[in-house]
Amino acid sequence: MTVPETRATEWAARVSGEIGKAVLGNRAIVERLLVAMLVGGHVLLEGMPGLAKTLLVKSLARAMGLDFERIQFTPDLLPSDVVGTMIYSPATGSFAPHHGPIFANLVLADEVNRAPAKVQSALLEAMQERQVTVGGVTHALPVPFLVMATQNPVEQEGTYPLPEAQTDRFLFKLLLDYPDHADELEMLHRWGSAVHSPEILGVTSGAELLSLRALVDDVHIAAELEAYILALVRETRRRATIAVDGVRPLLFGASPRASLALYQASRGLGLLRGADHVTPALLQEVAPDILRHRIGLSYEAEAAGLTADAIIADCIATVAIPG
Repeated sequence: MTVPETRATEWAARVSGEIGKAVLGNRAIVERLLVAMLVGGHVLLEGMPGLAKTLLVKSLARAMGLDFERIQFTPDLLPSDVVGTMIYSPATGSFAPHHGPIFANLVLADEVNRAPAKVQSALLEAMQERQVTVGGVTHALPVPFLVMATQNPVEQEGTYPLPEAQTDRFLFKLLLDYPDHADELEMLHRWGSAVHSPEILGVTSGAELLSLRALVDDVHIAAELEAYILALVRETRRRATIAVDGVRPLLFGASPRASLALYQASRGLGLLRGADHVTPALLQEVAPDILRHRIGLSYEAEAAGLTADAIIADCIATVAIPG
């Protein structure tokens, strides 16, 4: 009989291998996406244009065998373009709901910061409640349901900063970087032909994903590590109230959702790697991806050249690791 740890590890290798047909490199990013799938968390992907953010999410959906929809966010997008609307039927003389693209297992919100506040509000309800309201009636979204959003870190024309309440709903904020030399050279060899298009096959299913989710809770996390999670999160809040070397680094620290995210994601990562318990190293590894969008840098910190990741690294170095 296959042990739970082996099942999850084999599943991750299978899905990652299929994604690798279309997207080279970004192995750590792919692993984080699989962790998000396991714990049911939404993901914000940030990177420069051309780094295959959209292709990555589309390939994940195909490999997972999930119902997939892509929404291109623009300043003229309406909430009804996302959640749907009521359609009048002359034959029956009544209105019936027409579901929007949000009714999918995996929704790609492309360039999510280009949509105005009303659209963000509609997306926020879907992300938090896993339901939407159309014509005054609440409709449950499919299970599983995840939002993976992309944004460009330097583009400012026609963009709207995401509200803190929404960014807090993302389990991870993942930063995509340029591929290394070997991976970029391999891209030329694989896809230099104008007629070549990689075919991604479905190698798993929503049912298998849900069965693996039930195993995340089997990964043990000790009471000392629970205290370590709270200490890390509370350290970010402490830094929002004091000055370090004459600079007040943060406007606000991480919310309790950060504590829950660290708890869940570290267990999910442990399951993927075949571990039956969480270690401090696992927590420290996922902490930047969980905390970087949940803390607000002060103007003084930005002027001093500090970054969210630098502050998080300092928090990790400051908080004592349980023995």
